[in-house]
Amino acid sequence: MNTPLWQGSWATRLRIISGLVLFAFAFFHFINIGLGLFHTDYLHDMQDSRKTVTRHSIGSAVLYLALIVHAGLALVSIAQRRTLRMPFHTGLQIVLGLLIPLQLISHIVQTRYAHQVFDVNDEMGYIIILMWPNSAIWMQSLLMLIVWIHGCIGLHIWLRLTSWWRQTVPYLIGVAVFIPSFALAGLLTEGRRIWMDFSDPDLREQYIEHYNWPGPEEFQVLFSVKDNALMAFWIALGAALAFHFGGKLWRRRHSVRVRYVDGPEVTSEKGMTLLEMSQANGIPHTALCGGRGRCTTCRVIVEDGAESLPPPSEVEARSLKAVGATQRTRLACQVRPSSPLTVFRVFRPDGGRQRAHASQGQERKLAVLFLDMRGFTARTTGQLPYDIVFLLNRFFDAIVPAITADGGVVDKYMGDGLLAVFETPETSSSARSALKAAIDISHALAQFNQQLSQENSPEIRIGMGLHLGDLVLGEIGAAGHAARTIIGDAVNVASRLEGETKALGAELLVSEAVLRAAGFETDGLDLRLFQLRGVTEPVPALPVERALDLDQLLASPEQIASG
Repeated sequence: MNTPLWQGSWATRLRIISGLVLFAFAFFHFINIGLGLFHTDYLHDMQDSRKTVTRHSIGSAVLYLALIVHAGLALVSIAQRRTLRMPFHTGLQIVLGLLIPLQLISHIVQTRYAHQVFDVNDEMGYIIILMWPNSAIWMQSLLMLIVWIHGCIGLHIWLRLTSWWRQTVPYLIGVAVFIPSFALAGLLTEGRRIWMDFSDPDLREQYIEHYNWPGPEEFQVLFSVKDNALMAFWIALGAALAFHFGGKLWRRRHSVRVRYVDGPEVTSEKGMTLLEMSQANGIPHTALCGGRGRCTTCRVIVEDGAESLPPPSEVEARSLKAVGATQRTRLACQVRPSSPLTVFRVFRPDGGRQRAHASQGQERKLAVLFLDMRGFTARTTGQLPYDIVFLLNRFFDAIVPAITADGGVVDKYMGDGLLAVFETPETSSSARSALKAAIDISHALAQFNQQLSQENSPEIRIGMGLHLGDLVLGEIGAAGHAARTIIGDAVNVASRLEGETKALGAELLVSEAVLRAAGFETDGLDLRLFQLRGVTEPVPALPVERALDLDQLLASPEQIASG
């Protein structure tokens, strides 16, 4: 499970898996209820089909195990939280999750438990009559909304790590609104119909017999079981909160004082990172990478108490070395104070409007292509500026569609060159798209040169560097005037590779990293090592005299596109 969707501890993965099981159950349950909008037979037929899965011994075990695990992990999470300060969506999801058992327990007892113990026929009609027309029907409708909103928030938080999710969110919002509306419409339609039947004394007797309606003593047992189950839930929730506040009180007795220069003085629990202390106390503290030590925006200068801190870890030391930090500079996300500190935040939010999420940067491993026109200065010497602009625009009109057609985006134009990035969902697909684009650019350039030849103009030659590596994508510039762009060592390597094509007389230099990510074996290829300026390690790359020949060296363009 190398995908970011499955990163995290075993508890995180169990929470995701159990949540997906419960969300799938809720989805089909709501669709089932909504079919009452059309015909009772449709509603009952789908319920019978669902029961073949959920009432099967394996299906039941999976469903109830997912329910217990999901609820249990939620309570454990509450108990283990060091602070109840959290983003709004997280707090809303927790509150909604805690409200669900208050109605779900009653629903399970009156249906599954009643069916198992008293052989009640818990068809949808029985459930609706049981609630109609008192307040229970509205409480169950509210339960549907709470379950659905809770699940949608969890799904969004999980899938927002993918690139395709952002593109489909506008459409999925419509689906998210439709599902509970459809279920509620089906519930009200079927409720009115079946209540009219139940009002007829003769039909009522038939319904009671058909459903094996529980008697007063059986209902009393069901109410007692429901009350006991709710009591167990309240005890479990109380225990989780008692553990949370008890732990907080214990940690308070083992707390540490931190004073911020030009800021407040706070007392926080030992064991937390300095960044967590800032966040728990509402102190603005920049941390663009999310507190993983991959940037230095959370760094502080320790003015007092530095000797009590342990030495930097390998991750922290590497990041600090990259910015030439002083000896007293530390990363707030990596240090855990155990003695009083006085710190100065190097980067402080100015209190103005916060930037959008995209400006904070996103780490991806993608392919980038650097392209430059050869001999541009000599070619355009003595030409009118308008003619130069016209030529450049014709050139870009010819080759850029080859980039965009293969999933690439031109990040920036630089006179007679450009930088393109291939932002696809997976690293492998990014590499394949970049290789395909290089081939297509060469074909497009050949066609463009034919046009120039007919105009008695000299042909255009290009150089391309293609590399794959870690990038940061984000908005760079003054707030309100920032453009989305990419930065990272991969951009520098691609630029240096493009520069090496001049001496080699090659149209393309493609690094081994791109070839391997695309799934190609490199043992039989004429790879060469290039010591590039500004790059510490030699970069193995394949020179290609004409990029359109790359498909012959590796595979056909179709095979490159499909991997």
